[in-house]
Amino acid sequence: MKLALFAITAALLLASCSQKSAASAGGKFRAGAGGPVPVLVAKAEAKDVPVEIQAVGNVQAYSSVAIRSQITGKIVQVHFKEGQEVKAGDELFTIDPRPFQAALNQAEANLERDQAMLINGRLNFERTSNLLNSKIASQADYDAALAAYQSAQSTVVADAAGVTNAQLNLDYTSITSPIEGRTGNLTTKEGNVVKAPDDILVNVAQIHPIYVAFAVPEQNLSAIRQESQHESLAVKAFPSGDTNSATKGVLTFIDNSVDTNTGTILLKATFQNKDTVLWPGQFVQASLVLSNLTRATVVPSQAVQTGQDGEFLFVVKGDDTVEARRINAGITYDGLRVITSGLKPGETVVTDGQIKLTTGAKISVKQPSTVSGTNAPMEQE
Repeated sequence: MKLALFAITAALLLASCSQKSAASAGGKFRAGAGGPVPVLVAKAEAKDVPVEIQAVGNVQAYSSVAIRSQITGKIVQVHFKEGQEVKAGDELFTIDPRPFQAALNQAEANLERDQAMLINGRLNFERTSNLLNSKIASQADYDAALAAYQSAQSTVVADAAGVTNAQLNLDYTSITSPIEGRTGNLTTKEGNVVKAPDDILVNVAQIHPIYVAFAVPEQNLSAIRQESQHESLAVKAFPSGDTNSATKGVLTFIDNSVDTNTGTILLKATFQNKDTVLWPGQFVQASLVLSNLTRATVVPSQAVQTGQDGEFLFVVKGDDTVEARRINAGITYDGLRVITSGLKPGETVVTDGQIKLTTGAKISVKQPSTVSGTNAPMEQE
């Protein structure tokens, strides 16, 4: 019996020693006894950072014209290809001019005939006036001659208007572009008869320059108006996710009222669009630059961590240990985060590997390929 109790006591003591040994080993691992933690680091820098308002914008043509015929007739020639760039005054369509040329000839003939009748009426009036002065013609003859002369004058004026109208209709047989732009889909082909003014033949959209319209919260209106009074505000636009194709423009329009349904104000920026990056109807990311922060302290945005007490980052000390330091962070720009307080330019911060760190932990700086991170640092130590 005593032998059995002794065996049980020995087994319990052995298990207790094993648990203490494991606990001791675990504590040493958590304290970093397993070696330095591999991390990526970067130095805080002083940079000028623009203060921007981001919004989704829609590209709009600078001007757009629906080309219609002002006369009814048959299209005998189309002078452009769909999607072609045209200049103001370029001929787009020719409508059969023969009926309108005939109408002009007839109007001119009527004018010449009535001009001859006007001359005859004037001479007859002058003769009757002389005869009346000589007491040969009666007052009734004089009145009749005057009325005929005045009627002939009116007829000539009407004929001249008829000639002008016929000439105008003949000119309308040649349809030109009123603006410089790009033609759209050709809705009426050569050989079709168009009805004025119902049929739209083609749309011409001016894309050099071009507008980008976007809406921002009304809370920004005061700052936008204040800054725009001093200088032209720059606007950048780029297709969603394609920051390499960003193009620059200038804010040129602030709407005269806030949209009460959305609480936003409509803005428009003008872009020269010389490289034709922007296209009417396209949705883009618009960025309005309000001002610039001069020599702001910035770090890669992935260096900033969020804890229970707010935002912090790990600062590397001279002995290759780190401290968790609380900071106040500002805006994010181009992958960088502005640090408004708690950090100075030149200090080194951890940008990857923070999950394994505590204050006082030892680190070793590794190349990006050796640490599980998604963003490269600004500068490696």
